[in-house]
Amino acid sequence: MENRENVKGFAARVAMWSARHRALAIIGWIAFVAATVMLSSLVPTEQANYALSGHGESGKADRIVEEAGFPAQPSGEMVLIQNRSGSDRVTAAEEVTQALSSVAEVGEVQPPIESADGRSTLITFDVAGDPETASERVGPALDAVAGIQAAHPELYIAEAGDASGDKLIGDELEAGLTRLSMLSIPVTLGILLVAFGAVVAALLPVLLAIMSVVAAIGLMAAASRFAPVVDETTHVMLLIGLAVGVDYCLFYIRRERDERRKGADPHRALAIAAQTSGRSIWISGLTVIVAMAGMFFTQDVTFVSFATGTILVVATAVLGSLTVLPALLSALGDRVDALKIPGLYRRNSKGRFWNGLLNVVLAKPLISALVAVAALGVIAAPALEMKTKGQRIQDVAHDAPVVQAFLAIGEAFPSKTTPARVVVEADSVKTPEFEAALDNFRNVAQNSGGKLVEPIDVEINPAGNVAVVAVGLTGNEEDAASIAALNLLRDDVVPDTFGQISGATALVTGNTAESVDYNERYEESLPYIFAFVLGLAFILLLVSFRSVVVALTGVVLNLISVAAAYGMLVFVFQYGHFEKQLDFVAAGAITNWMPLFLFVILFGLSMDYHVFVVSRIREGADRGLPIREAVREGIGQTAGVITSAAVVMVAVFGLFATLPLIATKELGVGLAAAVLLDATIIRAVLLPAVMTLLGRANWWLPRGLRWLPEIAHEPPAEPTPRPERDLTPVA
Repeated sequence: MENRENVKGFAARVAMWSARHRALAIIGWIAFVAATVMLSSLVPTEQANYALSGHGESGKADRIVEEAGFPAQPSGEMVLIQNRSGSDRVTAAEEVTQALSSVAEVGEVQPPIESADGRSTLITFDVAGDPETASERVGPALDAVAGIQAAHPELYIAEAGDASGDKLIGDELEAGLTRLSMLSIPVTLGILLVAFGAVVAALLPVLLAIMSVVAAIGLMAAASRFAPVVDETTHVMLLIGLAVGVDYCLFYIRRERDERRKGADPHRALAIAAQTSGRSIWISGLTVIVAMAGMFFTQDVTFVSFATGTILVVATAVLGSLTVLPALLSALGDRVDALKIPGLYRRNSKGRFWNGLLNVVLAKPLISALVAVAALGVIAAPALEMKTKGQRIQDVAHDAPVVQAFLAIGEAFPSKTTPARVVVEADSVKTPEFEAALDNFRNVAQNSGGKLVEPIDVEINPAGNVAVVAVGLTGNEEDAASIAALNLLRDDVVPDTFGQISGATALVTGNTAESVDYNERYEESLPYIFAFVLGLAFILLLVSFRSVVVALTGVVLNLISVAAAYGMLVFVFQYGHFEKQLDFVAAGAITNWMPLFLFVILFGLSMDYHVFVVSRIREGADRGLPIREAVREGIGQTAGVITSAAVVMVAVFGLFATLPLIATKELGVGLAAAVLLDATIIRAVLLPAVMTLLGRANWWLPRGLRWLPEIAHEPPAEPTPRPERDLTPVA
């Protein structure tokens, strides 16, 4: 292909180079994806070690324990025997002990212990073998306990523990992910078939998005050496990669097809798409990456893993959209519309509904803006009452027998499920001084008014210099009672007992302590994250559009979109609406990592639509159109593609709400609701109303910033206008 285009900008030049060297670009992309797959097989992905990644006092305590050389503990299980009537539990306890002892996969079975209220008996045992694979061997023990329960219907007999919990989570997630993988790609393809009305045009975005996700997962194996991977990262990469990858290709292909229909030759149509949509993809991708990078400020293993994974998947999606996609479009030409679907293929998509709405908005911009802001304010209002919590076992299949057993054990024996752990490090913990401090600790716990709960277990490492003292906390792990008990333990009990040992360090960890320390670190990092993301996004928009007003408007509109998503999240998952439909039980709070993650994800994704729409408006303004007409043309011409892109995102995100984890449900609902609101109320009503009201002020740039580079938004001039035409018929 001759180099007769007149394009400007990095994205356009890369695209046109790929079009001229399409064989090299296509083969190079395939080789790149294959190389990343090989890389992931040669370089094992390094999983995050939560014991070394905590925050505050609990993080220090966990690291001491991790480095103390405690022998590997087998996976522990517990059997609860509880009265439903006045039945005797002794016989059942004997049967449980005998049955478990006869199971080959079961290790040592401990003698039964009784709860403080006399209503419950607990039997603990180990699953023999490697604790990492214990979930594969816990089945026979679960079957044995279920058999004894069937023989004693007057009692409640149930098992829970590490292995049975892992088995439940693994089984539920595997079923959910299988369902997701079977639905996500067909649903996305179905939406694109409706949007394009042609099989080839619909297949291209799906194929490139899948290849981008595969490549990013392969790269994540190498990146895990610097950012260890948490379990949810791959799911998040699939979620973001599929949505972003499809959207980027959708923007590009629709613009190229539109220009062909207006009469442009294949070369010019591709040059215009490269100059406009390619540039929008480049800016949007950079903004998403900047937003994701904000998560690094948390220094938290989960956020760092999410940031790395999403940055990689967005970067590969941008790379594919700017290189191999133009090459494929150049090679296909009008054959991109091959295999047309009767009844779906249309010469033009007029977007009658959106254009009708746009006419109303432009006629009454002030009223439209006020109505939109009021509606979004109502939706966002619940966010003012947002509360957060850590992830818990009941967040997975809340009605599963293992979950119910775990909760019942926690109520009867709080020190056995989520105890606080006091980590004492000294020259030696096998001294009379330590024993005296331990006796004093037991006495204080007994007289704590129920805030500290016995039994108190002690474990000492082989070197004899670290002891872990486990004690139960009242409450349900994260409520006010638990936090009050933790504060008592940290502020008074530990300093007055183990803190009196000369040369000793005494720190408190455990689920409640980790949650408190996590929240403190989270709150400390928020100002830096917000400043980083908002500041760099503002700068990117400022440089891209050479307008302070456009940059500020973009930031504010995206913040409104995030606030509305927060409101929806609280309304559904904190208030407990749609529990039956979404199959969850509200816990009165949102998963603690969700608000920050949604902020960075949504801020980045919202920029896709904003850059794409405002670029089209700027094209009209650069041609001399009045702002009202530029807005009408820009939004009218992008209504169809924005609708299609939003439907794809909402569908993909909505499917994640079907996974069993409450966190993935929150993620799916939050993202789907935000994209829906962003593509409708914000982009179709609020944005055109605000830009119309601002008029020429939209493009205001202070004299001191006029050194910023000039960036052409309008496509290269057409040498000779051509009439609008149908694409060349293809099979």
